[in-house]
Order: sequence, then C-alpha cells, then structure tokens
Amino acid sequence: MRVPFTLKCLSLGLAVLMLLSLGLFAQEYRLFERAWFNAQQWQQPGTGQSASMLLADYQVNIEAKVIEGLQDDVSALTYDPDRNSLFTVTNQKAQLIELSLDGELLRRIDLHGFGDAEAVEYISKGLYVITDERRQRLIKVRVVETTTELHADQSQQFSLGIGLNGNKGFEGLAYDSAGQRLFVAKERDPIRIYEIHGFPQRDPEQPFAVHVVDNQQRDAGLFVRDLSSLQFDERSGHLLALSDESRLVLELNVEGKPISSLSLLRGRNGLKRSVPQGEGIAMDNQGTLYLVSEPNLFYRFSKPAQP
Repeated sequence: MRVPFTLKCLSLGLAVLMLLSLGLFAQEYRLFERAWFNAQQWQQPGTGQSASMLLADYQVNIEAKVIEGLQDDVSALTYDPDRNSLFTVTNQKAQLIELSLDGELLRRIDLHGFGDAEAVEYISKGLYVITDERRQRLIKVRVVETTTELHADQSQQFSLGIGLNGNKGFEGLAYDSAGQRLFVAKERDPIRIYEIHGFPQRDPEQPFAVHVVDNQQRDAGLFVRDLSSLQFDERSGHLLALSDESRLVLELNVEGKPISSLSLLRGRNGLKRSVPQGEGIAMDNQGTLYLVSEPNLFYRFSKPAQP
C-alpha cells in the first residue's frame, strides 16, 4: 500500500516540529551543557588547595524535616561559626530566624522596613547582611543576645539597582572573609553573580568606597535556569551555587568554572524524594552542607566517613 504524498509530507512536518520543540526545550533547560558537564565530571582537579569538593559524594542524613513553629516560608541560609547555628529569613512576616544544626527553631528576630527580605549572610561576629530582593538593597545589621527586632532605617545600606525586574532580584549571598568580597546572586533574566568590594564597611574610620565586579563570561557558563543561594568555601576559595529550578548545586572553582555538582533529584545522593524548592544553602566548618526548601523543609548532607 502506497502512502499518499501529502501524508508523507505531514508526517515529516510533524517530525521536524517535534525535533525543533525538543531542541528548544533542551536549550531552555541547558540540557546539552549539563550533559557535557556530567560526561566530564570524572576528570577532577588534583589534590591541594584547588581540589574539588566532590559534591557528588555527599549523602543526605536529614531529609525534608519540617521546621516546626513557622507559618511563613524560609528563604536563604547562612552558618554562624561563633554560635554554631544557622540563620535564615522569612519575608511575609519578615523575621530573622536562628536554627540549630538539626533544623530546630531557636530564635526569632522581627525585621522592620526590610521590604522583601530574601537572603542573609554571616560576615563576622554579630554582623550580617540581609537583602531586600525587589529594591536590590543590601542592609548591614548587628545582632547580639538581647536583640529582638531590627530596623532597616537604623542600618547601613547599599543599593545596586542593576536590571531591576521585580521578583527576580537579589536571591543569594556569600562572603569571602579573607578577600572581603560579598557575592550577590541575581535570580534570573539574566542570571548574575556580582562581586562587591567595600560593603559591608568593616572599618568606619575608612572612607566608604564600593567596587562592583560583573563577570558575564563566567555567568554565561552556568547551565542552570536560576540562582537561589550561594555559599563560599574559605578553604578552597570555591563558590557553591544553588538552583531551585534545575534542582542542582554547582561547585565553581576560582576561575568560576563548574567542577562538581550535587543533584537534588529523587534517587540521587540518598534522597527518597526530590527537593521541592531549594531556597538556601550553607556549609559549616567541617564541610557539612545544610539546605532549606519551601515549604519549610530542612536537609543536611555530609560525606561518608573515610576508612
């Protein structure tokens, strides 16, 4: 039986349309770059200061633990080595929240005038930076044992105002204490990681001068759809970047090149279920990773003990 010519053309047209759709989908989700990276991931850097953290070796040991006592969703995460605890923020009823390393609620601090509080980062003892995502403000705050509330209008602030586009602003923070660099992640459209020198001001006796570095070539190599959170590793000088939509944590070396990854999908790294919406990542002095996800879920990842 001969197939009519018009039917052949229709079938060919549908096949071409399907291939084009698949190609656009793969491009949108950066699947080609991700597949190439996965194929090369076995080639790890040498040992020493520049060695990879080998994120694929991490295994979850606390999975999807509900953070009891919170009604609003948490966003971002940072580790405080002085208190040996974690801090996060909520942005509906804006609060700075302290958590234990097991994900237990320890403390609440009310935030006034912080707008859309989306990220928090430990800088030094008692000193933190909180972001206002929509207005792209960085707000320096000090916290002591007796602090119960913080007011933005009483704090040093810095506004960047690059590519303002509503709810796709400053989503993550990380701090390099040795280099005194604050990394700021712009969520998407486009993805950016800005490097800010001079804020927060550590010495009030010095002139206030801020320098912003925008490495677009590095950011173009990030094969993720968005950025939710950042973490700087002081030991290696590497940066961790969390992507909610790609369900992935990337390790970037000192040149900004991805060198390892931690998948947040079901069945990977010991996860029984995929992380629904990763919002914050932090790392303690032992290299243990902590992650929070909406709706108020807590995760902890660590490497198996070496024999």
